[in-house]
Parts: sequence; structure tokens; C-alpha cells
Amino acid sequence: MSLRNAMNSGVSGLSTESRALGVVGDNVANVNTVGFKQSRAIFENVLGGAVGSPDSPGAGVRMARTQQIFGQGSLLTTGEPTDMAISGDGFFVVRGSVDGVNGTFYSRAGQTTVRNDGTLINAQGLELQGYPSNGDGTFSSSLGAIRVPSAGLPPRATGRMNVSANLDSTATTPTAPWDVNNPGTTSNFSTTMTVYDSLGNGHTVNVYFRRTAANTWEYHALANGGEVSGGTAGRNTEVAAGTLTFGPTGALQSQASTAGGTVSFNGARASQALTFNFGTPVSSGGTGLDGITQFASASSVGAQSQDGYAVGDLSNLRVDSDGTVNGVFTNGQLVPLGKLALARFRANDGLGRAGHNLWTATRESGEPALGTPGAGGRGALVAGSLEQSNVDITQQFVALVSHQRSFQANSKTFTTADQMLQEMMNLNR
Repeated sequence: MSLRNAMNSGVSGLSTESRALGVVGDNVANVNTVGFKQSRAIFENVLGGAVGSPDSPGAGVRMARTQQIFGQGSLLTTGEPTDMAISGDGFFVVRGSVDGVNGTFYSRAGQTTVRNDGTLINAQGLELQGYPSNGDGTFSSSLGAIRVPSAGLPPRATGRMNVSANLDSTATTPTAPWDVNNPGTTSNFSTTMTVYDSLGNGHTVNVYFRRTAANTWEYHALANGGEVSGGTAGRNTEVAAGTLTFGPTGALQSQASTAGGTVSFNGARASQALTFNFGTPVSSGGTGLDGITQFASASSVGAQSQDGYAVGDLSNLRVDSDGTVNGVFTNGQLVPLGKLALARFRANDGLGRAGHNLWTATRESGEPALGTPGAGGRGALVAGSLEQSNVDITQQFVALVSHQRSFQANSKTFTTADQMLQEMMNLNR
């Protein structure tokens, strides 16, 4: 009976080590699989007698389960804008059909691309889930596919022009009165900006600054008369004018509009309003130092901008670390298209393997907690990178040798018990 028990123990060892070799082989085979997580075999001894009996021999070994190890894999930079890696905890959420099963799956593989209908998909054609853009800078609270528009970005007419500059406090007032058609000699300083109409056409607007008295300046915005309704080609048309006053410290005290403020470009929408922002004056509760100032240094522009743009076509995608998917357009605009979702589980190693670099939620893993990257303990997204397999090939080779030696030792147990049993049978002859 003891010899038979020894043989059974040896057989259990052979079987268990064979299964463990399968686990190691799976790890080695997937050493270059993006987002793959290695596994390890968990062994447990088999009870050979009554529970609690101190002198009962064991009945061998068995593999209790295969445990998945969800350690972070190293990140490989690819430079592909739609490649994404998760640095930290969490899983991409994808929907679609896998081997005839339709549902929601989870993955660490961030090899994504854009389908012909504009939907962001993974390598298996499953749709990445996230929070689509509402078009006003906010995102939907409902999970859905992220879609990239095929149409161009419509133009936006300029409505606000921002200028940050310094006007030289030592400048003198020009002797000649202001002349709209001779602005260079009747002003002290100027800057040029491009203004877009409702059709996306760009128009040059020159803004001239003229000192009129101590701490007092005028500004005049001029456009080409040939581009303005009612204007004359070759002559300037004043589209806006106003006054700027400064305090003894050079801060902007007040700003007032004295003329214009609207323009009608040929063929475009009538009465396009133009608002000039030169900073927050002291009279409005500001510091007067965040826009135009008047200090004793040469007049110069520090920064200027306007909120219009021409029509643009989608040229690229950019994914931020918080999961925001942005469309990069040829007119320089960056438009949020959606924000990717990440799922987090209480027990990652309880996830069910579905193949194709996918997992499914199970009772052991718990329900997924959905959110955005970088929030609630979820990892951040790294665009242009992929997470490599977390398999340590050296460690796996050591495990191969260990399991091989154990397999050989268990075979010796079996053959030795078999030889002893044969000797016992020979005694009866």
C-alpha cells in the first residue's frame, strides 16, 4: 500500500510539474506580447489521511491555480500618436465581439488606430470606450465610443483681440494730427494682427498707438479699405479707436472705446464685432499690469492673440495624460474629441482571461470602477508608447530548470517504487 502511495505521489508530481511547465512556456511565448501579464503556478500538498492526523503520509502534490501577476511592464516609446500605455493601475475599456461573444472587455494593450468610420479601435477591432465630447469643452457622463470627425473644422470669426505691450513713457506727441491714411508718421508705435471673417478669410489689421498727452494714448485699428464693405481700395478704413490712460506707476488706469468696434468684410457676415483687450485696468479692479503698460523703455509687444481661425482639416491626434483625445487641425486648433475611460478592480488577479490580450470581469475580480486616467488611483496615460510584457525571461529560464529537475526527481520516485514492487512480486515465485 505504501509503495502504491509512493507511485501515486510520483505521478502527481509528474502531472503537476508538467502543468507548471505549461505556465512557464506560456510566459516565455508571450515575452514580446504588448500588455501581457505573466502567471505563476501555485502548488499545494494533497492530504493522504484524516484531517488533523499527525502521522499520515502525504498523497503528493497538485497545482491549486494559476495566479496572474499584474506588475508594471516597461514602456516602449514608439512615436505613434495613437499608441498608448498605462503607467500605473487600470485597464482600457473596449466593447465588441470576441470569438462570438459580444460584450465589454478590459486590456492593457494600447495599440489603437482609427477605423474608416472615425471610431477609435484596438488591434482586435474593438471600440475603445470613454466619455465623448459635448462640443463645448465638456464631456458626456455616459460611456461610449470615441469618434474622430471626418469633416473639417469650420472657421470662427475673430471677436476678441488681445495685446500685451509696453508704450514708451518718454515718447513725444507727434506734431501732425492723426491721419488715417498716413498713420506711420502720425503715431508712435504699431503692431500687426490677422483677423478672420465668418468665411475663414484672413485680413490684416494694423493697430497704431499715438501719445496725445502725459499718461494718455490713443489706439486706432485700421484695415485695408478694399476688403471692407463701403471702403476704398488702396486706402485705410478705421474699424476701431479708443483711449488709454496710465497712472504714475505705468499701470493701465482706464480704457475707453471712442469709435467703431464693428467691421463688415466683403462677402462675409455683416457687422462683425471686434473687442480689444489691453489688460485689466485699475478702474475695473485689476492691477493694470497684465496687458499694456507705460514704462520708460522702448515700445514693444510682449504677446498678442485673437480668438478666430480659418477652416482646418484634421491632421493628427494627440492624447493627453488625463486621457483626453484631441484632434490636431491644420489651422493650429486643438479640439477635444473625448476622454478615455480606465477601469479599476479590487482584485486584478481575479480577472478572467479572454485571449487576444483581453480580460473579463468575474465575481473574484469584483465590478469595474470606471473613471478617467490619473483619478481615483488609476494610472496616467503615456501617448506614443506601449507597455511591454512584464515577463522576466531570466526568471522564467530559472523556473524551467527548476521544474525540469523536479520532474526528473518525481520520475525517480515512480521508477524506484515500481522496482521495489517488482522485487516484492518476485518473492512470491
